[in-house]
Amino acid sequence: MDDAQTTWERLEQAELELDGVSRGTGFGRSEGLRIRGKIYAIRRDDELIFKLPAERVEALVASGAGRPWGPGAGRIMREWVAVSGAHRSDWASLAGEARAFVGAR
Repeated sequence: MDDAQTTWERLEQAELELDGVSRGTGFGRSEGLRIRGKIYAIRRDDELIFKLPAERVEALVASGAGRPWGPGAGRIMREWVAVSGAHRSDWASLAGEARAFVGAR
């Protein structure tokens, strides 16, 4: 079974083949993916953090697949969710959702 790093590398490679997607950092030095310059996925340790519609974030948190996320102490951002490596089988589909969400803005 793949670890989180391997899953990220495969996901990143696949995403970078898509038009408008580039590497970038998100909220500091963390690796991330951007669509037309806007960040939509960030990798931190064993988690991937996605920008999604608030109701999708709420559903992921309610299901236990994600946790609320924010870039600083006590600061939670309602359109961002952290999904652990335990749910990395969902990362590719969530990246697609996040890319579509951010790319449409």
